[in-house]
Amino acid sequence: MKKQIVRRASGYALSAAVAATLAAPASAYNLYNENGSELNLDIEAVFGVFSSNENYLYDNDRGGANWREGYIKYGLSGSHVYGSKGASVYAGVNLLSSATWGDGDAGGFTSGNESETDLEDAYLGWRSGSMLPALGQDGLDISFGRQQFAIGDGFLINSDALNFGDALGGELDRGGAYWLAARKAFDRTAIVRIGDAEGLRADLFWLESDNVAQSKMELAGINAEYILPEGTFGLAYLEGLDVMEGGASHRDGQQTLSLRYQGSAGIDNLFLSGEFVTQDQGDNTVSDADAWYMEAGWTFADVPWSPSVNYRYSTFDEGFDPLFFGFNRGYGTWFQGEVAANYAGPFNSDADVHHIGVKASPSESLSIGALFFDFRDTAGGSGALDGQEIDLYAEWVVTPNLIVSPLIGFYTPDNSDAQGGSQIGNDDTNVYAQMIAIVPF
Repeated sequence: MKKQIVRRASGYALSAAVAATLAAPASAYNLYNENGSELNLDIEAVFGVFSSNENYLYDNDRGGANWREGYIKYGLSGSHVYGSKGASVYAGVNLLSSATWGDGDAGGFTSGNESETDLEDAYLGWRSGSMLPALGQDGLDISFGRQQFAIGDGFLINSDALNFGDALGGELDRGGAYWLAARKAFDRTAIVRIGDAEGLRADLFWLESDNVAQSKMELAGINAEYILPEGTFGLAYLEGLDVMEGGASHRDGQQTLSLRYQGSAGIDNLFLSGEFVTQDQGDNTVSDADAWYMEAGWTFADVPWSPSVNYRYSTFDEGFDPLFFGFNRGYGTWFQGEVAANYAGPFNSDADVHHIGVKASPSESLSIGALFFDFRDTAGGSGALDGQEIDLYAEWVVTPNLIVSPLIGFYTPDNSDAQGGSQIGNDDTNVYAQMIAIVPF
């Protein structure tokens, strides 16, 4: 996706660095690499400082919240190549320590007293090398265990990254770091990846979550993609197999079908993306629902700083289940609005969202951007969660081992909690700020 427009590379590289660290496995420091055997030290550290003038949902009216979040992920991964065809086995084991300090987040999902160290990744896999030339190099990849998994740009699945604290009950506590989404691995997986980086490829997968906030959902499915220089066409089918007792019963037997495209359509400086999802629920407690979005963007490659402008419209039916969506290709995907998506709502369901994003890269190490979101037709069409948000941010690679991303947001709800909204005590414009520091090794 990000290779299609050369002049966008510097800006997208920074977004990719931030998104990859917050959404993908840890960075690796090579310890040993000889005779086809490799051993890496996996380690990354992320720390965030947050402030909100207003409170939402499950929080009380404290007149704002100030808190900090952090995690460090550490462990080992490695691989061994064997045989004349270059097949390989690979594995990884990582621990993760996370915490939240201070008031807890503005939505009341964390108390500020959370901390936990636990197993994060524990996976084993095999790659085919050149054994199956019709499938390409490493065209068959089979893995299982605790690991991450994503489809497309995370509209439906971007790993198991919902990290509540203990504020809503100890059974939901995953150790804090709610915004940073410290823990992302599915508890148990079996994943078969077929195909190369071009042409037809597919993922067959079985995933099981141990996340109470996700009802410990078990699901399986297939993701098929056709990758061309002009873009990637995708088709995904997901079926819910089980949930915990007392969990979201509509997910047991739920069937979700997705069609998507992302690319340039062969036109330099053009960006197109879209996805249509239809969802049949497993029981009648929630209505069947659809969701879709369309996005178009243009990069002014010959203008200083190579600015880009994107517009996106997304719509979600009442009752649509966004499943395991998450932060993937940068701010706004798929957390639409830092305040709205994290604390105030709507949360990618029962809403229409207009979004405009602008971005520029003054240098290869610095990008700046602005995001606008307009939330309409929320809460069953009542408009209770309607509002607007503007976010201003920067992504700065200070050194190869330090990325800093400050953001300030202005969220204006149409309604207070007394009028059916989620902002406690008033409908004033909330001033929100965060500073994220990422230390990849």
